[in-house]
Amino acid sequence: MSEIQAAPAQDFYFNPWDEAFRANPYPHYLPLYNGAPRTIDLLAPVALVARYADVKSVLLDAATFSSVLPTENALGDQNDILADAPTVLQSDPPVHTRLRRLVSRDFTPRRIRELEPRIRQIAKELLDRASAKGSFDVMADLANPLPVMVIAEMLGVPPEMYPRFKHWSDKVVESDNTLPGMPIPDDIKTAFKELSDYFAVQIELRRKTPGPDLVSALVAAHDTAEALSAGELLQFVVLLLLAGNETTTNLIGNGMLALMRHRDQLELLRKTPSLLGGAIEEMLRYDGPVQSTFRTATRDCEVGGKPLAAKTGMFVILAAANRDPAIFASPERFDITRSPNDHVAFGEGIHFCIGAGLARLEGAVAFSAMLERYPHLELADPGAVLKYKGSYFLRGLEHLNLATD
Repeated sequence: MSEIQAAPAQDFYFNPWDEAFRANPYPHYLPLYNGAPRTIDLLAPVALVARYADVKSVLLDAATFSSVLPTENALGDQNDILADAPTVLQSDPPVHTRLRRLVSRDFTPRRIRELEPRIRQIAKELLDRASAKGSFDVMADLANPLPVMVIAEMLGVPPEMYPRFKHWSDKVVESDNTLPGMPIPDDIKTAFKELSDYFAVQIELRRKTPGPDLVSALVAAHDTAEALSAGELLQFVVLLLLAGNETTTNLIGNGMLALMRHRDQLELLRKTPSLLGGAIEEMLRYDGPVQSTFRTATRDCEVGGKPLAAKTGMFVILAAANRDPAIFASPERFDITRSPNDHVAFGEGIHFCIGAGLARLEGAVAFSAMLERYPHLELADPGAVLKYKGSYFLRGLEHLNLATD
């Protein structure tokens, strides 16, 4: 456990580099609902924005709360992992507007619907393999490979590269675990370089011989006012790979764990499959794939009654907002019939997750396929200590072993 401690208040603990904290951060959010946002010292003051109303106010005000990571910030050099070119995730208008418009063409509701048969086929093939080997690890057998295969196909990546892509993705996400002020480990830097080098070659190939994939579409952007620079294009493709698989992986894993721990909800879903859409929304609220995002104040301002100086960084804790008792009745209860369910798992405002429709579809396909294939799912070892991989920001299980008989 690191020596980073919550300060100055003594009634809460917030340390995303503490493995025990990452394993179950929710009890630590409870004091944050009482009063204005607290601050912690991460080589500089960082505010913790946890209440639903405060989170939404920050997310909806892109002019005051910037998504651009400052060149000098409390998170150390892990933010350099995506180099200097702007990404749709870490940019503000007008750059963000231009970048999002380019990629949104391939994430329309119609385009997502067209992907459904292929997603169902991939899920079936993965479960066929799991059934053949006689054991079922939700993460290794379905949650990890399914989203990687889907986004990789969209990017025109050949199947033999999928395992390598997942390795690169895991390593880059792992960079979030680097303590403030510490350098990124060499193996993580190597993974990002290999990933970047691979796509740099693929981009040049698409320039000469374009195909029907998303990389070709971005390369071929013909509007010179919107066209991507070489650096933007490379970072865009890398970000699509990372964001396009890690979040859905965590949705499937965290969601299945919630069902396993709430057998009444599992049986209700089996009995009434039409509740699947609502179940996915409750999974996103109850234990979503993204715990927090980061913003920086562009001017002196106030959040939830707390004055913040310009350049103050803040954790905007989506997962805490989704359990705010001021908004959600019995927020600790997992209820697949919950309505309304206005969670912020996919963010809000101009940075609302562009892949939300794809994630929801992949999640729905994965859960319907698992419940149909395995009518008697249970935790293989209910007393086992579960390990979480990745980072605090993208918090997901390393393994989830289930008994199928």
